[in-house]
Amino acid sequence: MIHTIPKQYFIVAGTGEGFTPLVAFDAALGDAGIRDLNLVKVSSIVPPGCQRIELRAIAPGSLVPIAYASKTTTLPGEVIAAGVAVGIPEDDSRAGIIMEYSALGHRQEVEEIVTAMARQALESRGVAIRHIECRAVDIKAEHIAAAFAGVVLL
Repeated sequence: MIHTIPKQYFIVAGTGEGFTPLVAFDAALGDAGIRDLNLVKVSSIVPPGCQRIELRAIAPGSLVPIAYASKTTTLPGEVIAAGVAVGIPEDDSRAGIIMEYSALGHRQEVEEIVTAMARQALESRGVAIRHIECRAVDIKAEHIAAAFAGVVLL
């Protein structure tokens, strides 16, 4: 049983095309800089005091906790988007929140929705907000496409 508490996080996002949805998803992971990792999807809590860092190299094959959103399409011309938002409380002793969202549509729409989701999640906990950071991407499919955004917890 793993009981580690992450001390750092970084945000990634990418898009990709491929001849199948899974190949497109893999290309989006490559664009995001995390292609050769074993992603372990987690729920959406940022531990108290967890610090944001820039994307860093992680050994290929590592098991990596991540909260993420993804969307694929097989319809040429369709626009898809994925985004994440990280809400950090004013009080460093409180946990933060990660929200993930994907949809048909453009990056700006996803950014607005996922940011509102993070704000509502913190407010519903009675937590004063220090800041909310969002990252989203979109892609217009030529053939088969994927959009991906995630928060890696280390």
